Amino acid sequence: MAALLFRGSLRLGVGLCAPCPLRSARWEKAGEVSRELWEKAGKQGLLGINTEEHHGGVGGDLYSAAVVWEEQSYSNCTGPGFSIHSNIVMPYITSYGSEEQIKRFIPQMTAGKCIGAIAMTEPSSGSDLKGIRTNAKKDGSDWILNGSKVFISNGWLCDVVLVLSVTSHETRSPSHGFSFFLVENGMKGFIKGRKLQKMGLKAQDTAELFFEDVRLPASALLGEENRGFYYARQQLSQERLLIADFGVSASEFMFEETRNYVKQRKAFGKTLGHMQTVQHKLAELKTRICVTRAFVDSCLQLHEEKRLDPGTAAMAKYWASEVQNSVAADCVQLHGGWGYMWEYPISKGVTGLLWRFRGRWSLACVTRVAGCKVVRPWLFPQVQVLSQICNL
Repeated sequence: MAALLFRGSLRLGVGLCAPCPLRSARWEKAGEVSRELWEKAGKQGLLGINTEEHHGGVGGDLYSAAVVWEEQSYSNCTGPGFSIHSNIVMPYITSYGSEEQIKRFIPQMTAGKCIGAIAMTEPSSGSDLKGIRTNAKKDGSDWILNGSKVFISNGWLCDVVLVLSVTSHETRSPSHGFSFFLVENGMKGFIKGRKLQKMGLKAQDTAELFFEDVRLPASALLGEENRGFYYARQQLSQERLLIADFGVSASEFMFEETRNYVKQRKAFGKTLGHMQTVQHKLAELKTRICVTRAFVDSCLQLHEEKRLDPGTAAMAKYWASEVQNSVAADCVQLHGGWGYMWEYPISKGVTGLLWRFRGRWSLACVTRVAGCKVVRPWLFPQVQVLSQICNL
């Protein structure tokens, strides 16, 4: 009941996530949303929902956080990177950060005054994190950071970015020599490159980041030295679950848009919705979506109870992504030629999908192939996977 009340109040007050056409077009042209939007989200309690109150968060549960990212999908508003900020970056800081780091960043992030990003992917290595070249070398008590990152969501607007870098070449395997650093906007040598022009999610700022002899104090190290790989693995289940829920929510949105369209669109003397073949297709889509929703909701419950294992999270991510792809293709076809017109919500939903699952989100642990790699050991225990880091 509490979740239903929260969802209802969110829909009434979430005008910021359902932008008017003029504002949406302005965001898409600029390649970013306004900082004012982030501060509005903070004032409405939409950021850091499931971050503990004593850390400076809202103090809600995972279900409340899920309501926010689901409602963002239902509004077809892909610009604000709230989920990356609240459900990926903030958990790293609260889980592994020092008390000083938590006090410095979390309250400001909850208020929307400090925007967070995470930088792992590099131009030469893609999502193979073992191949990254960004490195940090000790200089007294400080660290000197050099390297570059690409496809970084929230990268242009970010005030703090979690940067994964190599800190040791002498560990027993390459994956044990990584560390995370908190790099703040304005630090000398930290350069934001161009905003990348994507085929979808046009209002979501995605950027290149460069680090040229950035001097970082010892306090910028997140957690322990050379533990970055371990931290990344620990956070994967929530990241995969986040994408699974985004996928099924987007499927629900596209289905409702299509159902409303076929009820109004007339051809051959009647609405498309009166045609039996269309009814059959809608029934098929609805069934696939409902089954997926039941599975994802079950995973949400398991994760809230801290019982969600990596394999199940990967299956949810993989399956929800597959369903979203098939729903998008069918819904565009049911719109006919209008499905390819930018002013129709289904068109924006599909182009956002293509980028999300073949681009941005694939670098945030979501590609279909990566999902299969994670699931595989649960099917065949004798198969040894080199490292879960390859599945990021």
